[in-house]
Amino acid sequence: MPSLSTLVDNFNDGVIGPNWGNAYGGVSEVGGRARVPCTTGYAGYQTAYSWTMAGATFYVAVLTVPAVSTATEAYASVFVNAPDIATSGIRVGFVINAVTGQLKMSSETGYFDAAAVTITYSATTHKFLRLREDGTNVYWDTSPDATTWTNRRTLATPGWVTASVDQCALDLSAHRDAGTSDYAEYDFFNTLSNGAVFTGTATGSAQSAATATGVRTAVGTATGSAQATATATGSGIYHGTAAGSAQSNASVSSASNEIPEVASMAAGDWDLVIEQGSTFLQAYTVVDDPDFTWAGWSARAQIRTSTSNSAQLLLDLTPFLTVDGAAIRLAIPASTTQTLNRDGRWDLEMVLGATVVRILQGRAIVSPEVTR
Repeated sequence: MPSLSTLVDNFNDGVIGPNWGNAYGGVSEVGGRARVPCTTGYAGYQTAYSWTMAGATFYVAVLTVPAVSTATEAYASVFVNAPDIATSGIRVGFVINAVTGQLKMSSETGYFDAAAVTITYSATTHKFLRLREDGTNVYWDTSPDATTWTNRRTLATPGWVTASVDQCALDLSAHRDAGTSDYAEYDFFNTLSNGAVFTGTATGSAQSAATATGVRTAVGTATGSAQATATATGSGIYHGTAAGSAQSNASVSSASNEIPEVASMAAGDWDLVIEQGSTFLQAYTVVDDPDFTWAGWSARAQIRTSTSNSAQLLLDLTPFLTVDGAAIRLAIPASTTQTLNRDGRWDLEMVLGATVVRILQGRAIVSPEVTR
């Protein structure tokens, strides 16, 4: 199974998906959220023990926390479990304690961490919880919006994280020792999209045909001497299409060819899936206006271990980018993809003088090579 960076669910299809194969305790999807009963038993949205934390980054929103009632222990938690947790109690993650009103960042052995870091919990400030590992440390981060993050704890990576590739499980759980049963609710796992989720199949010679769509909106205004004020609103859609023997071509569509409007739109979400040791080819094109051109602009992009200021540079993509009319092409030779051995984050920016427009952003997912 892949890195936990690749697990994505917005819980909007009303069905507990196959990635949560070890779900227990009567969990369900209700109103576009993962609902976990908080009773004197135990319940959780849990994956199989077949995922990897090493080099991974994931986040989730905790939207409902259990009430205290008469409990001395009532919590919602987000943990990555070691493969032998039943006997070792080894795990890393967060606990929201409704009784004490605290958020705990914990790296446990025997279900205990004497050095755990606790802060006063805020449902607003700590709405999103993020756990990440960069080959050196594990980081516990919080955010009100999954955009601006605050690091709450940093710890040298426990040995079991790197030793347990494809053997870890993720668990979104809840429990109380007394009081009225209620529930915890989770949402937006590794995605801020709240649209419906659809699953499809595709075939191809090597990389199968696929389509990815994201939406962004631009608003512009116009004034004139005859018509005093006019307002124009448009929306842009990122479309990705794939058909090829190596790696798909992707197209980017915006609602306008006016650079000010393009610059005002938020970057689209686009994950790079790079096959280690294989030639990587993609093209990002403004397709809705045949006269659009990036003439005079230059492209730049990087892959880093995370979005933090201290993140390690994994690969500078700029030397592999070319601009041709409305298209930005990325071509990475096999000898370079061979050097990639971990997942990260990336973005693509267009630059003209002092003007910088971020076009795409997302995860960079490395598929390990088997044939060498």
